[in-house]
Amino acid sequence: MGPVNERLRTAMIRTGVTAEELALCCGVDPKTIERWVSPGRVPHRTHRWAAARRLGYEESYLWPHARRPAARRAEAAQSELVKLYADRASVPREVWLRMLTDATAHVDVLVFSGTFYAQTQPRIAAMLAAAAGRGAEVRLCFGDPASEAVATRDREEGLGGTLAAKIRSALTYYRPLVGTEGCQIRLHSTHAVHVAVPLRRRDHRQPARLRRGGLGEPGAAPAAPRRRPGR
Repeated sequence: MGPVNERLRTAMIRTGVTAEELALCCGVDPKTIERWVSPGRVPHRTHRWAAARRLGYEESYLWPHARRPAARRAEAAQSELVKLYADRASVPREVWLRMLTDATAHVDVLVFSGTFYAQTQPRIAAMLAAAAGRGAEVRLCFGDPASEAVATRDREEGLGGTLAAKIRSALTYYRPLVGTEGCQIRLHSTHAVHVAVPLRRRDHRQPARLRRGGLGEPGAAPAAPRRRPGR
């Protein structure tokens, strides 16, 4: 018998998702879900994706030993990334500006507080409103200050209980957008474990910042993925 997949078991307990519910989501038998937990069988890739989405965790966290052939990994790295930056401060300010000034279809922001973006772009609300005026769909999603997910991230980064206040402060920058046609502002309570991916998408360019445990957002490694054919 192989090792128990403690990460999958814990994720199901934390989210309250039963084996039957996860089986229905993935299109498999509940017994199959049990075998994924113990003896820790690695499911098919499509099933891993479906389970990870349902649980709100990264697939690579739930199944860290699931490997792709080396050739495919190398090809994916070359085809999907336009640029990889050492940290957030290394990203040229012009890149962030182009995210707003060139957007014609989408501006999507998924973060916890996102204070960096507002502080480096004092006219952020006006620029987002202008993007919406051009017909772009603007969707902003911040961490819910009252959620357990925010409290967890606060503890992970050693912020001493200040993250919720940072989020409330950041939201003041976007208050003028409330009621603006084409703009949506929402809160999320997503648990991000070990790897966080704050997203800022402008049309089909999407800088994703990969946070390695303990580094916090400023030490994250921003990557600029390339749009893949058919997406």
